[in-house]
Amino acid sequence: MKIAFVTGGASGLGAAIARRLHEDGFRVVLSDIDEQGGTRLAEELGGWAEFIRLDVSSEESWKAAIGYLEDRHGRLDVLVNNAGITTIGNIETLSFAALKREFSINLDSVFLGCQNAISLMKTYGGSIINIASGCSRKVKPDLAGYNATKAAVTMLSKTIALHCAKQGYGIRVNTVHPGAMRTPIVDKVLSQSDDPDALLASFIADHPIGRIGEPTDIAAMVSFLASEQATFVTGAEFFVDGGMTL
Repeated sequence: MKIAFVTGGASGLGAAIARRLHEDGFRVVLSDIDEQGGTRLAEELGGWAEFIRLDVSSEESWKAAIGYLEDRHGRLDVLVNNAGITTIGNIETLSFAALKREFSINLDSVFLGCQNAISLMKTYGGSIINIASGCSRKVKPDLAGYNATKAAVTMLSKTIALHCAKQGYGIRVNTVHPGAMRTPIVDKVLSQSDDPDALLASFIADHPIGRIGEPTDIAAMVSFLASEQATFVTGAEFFVDGGMTL
């Protein structure tokens, strides 16, 4: 059975992705720092799902997670680097500490995840799917750190895709770029605003399709990129953003 590993899997996009890959027939190992939420979802999904704790910003934690996958399953076919945070702040108001934290969780996690997973994936090949953002292309002035981290995720992913292709590993690497999604992260962003109703209305207005996205919208794209239908797809960007970047 093929193995899929999903970070930030306890809620939001990660939970929807874990559910979809489980439905697709993968044995899903989901990870998060939220042990209660992750364990609950793994139990809900049943026998082909399990949870392990992972701090995505920690090299030691990643090495332990990949070691666990190798010892228990002997392979890894799909890696979804989904974990991330969003912090409100423009170039004048965002603290350096907040910026470093955002880079650590949003970008370092992708570097560490890919670097540690490749050694296990290259035996059989597979698919790495990194969750970026529409903000990697169309920025918002009050998301200085988030814009930068997601742009960096995009270019790092392309670099890894080219490396894996040149090495003949059979590992495809692509990025998925959501627009605003109905997730707990959006709720946290709204809670940082003085006028959350107006901010939500502005999010909706940014999307020509007339709504913000649902986690299942992203899970469907991940499902495609993880499948045998996408074997000729690597180094590409997939915008699932309701037209936000048009």
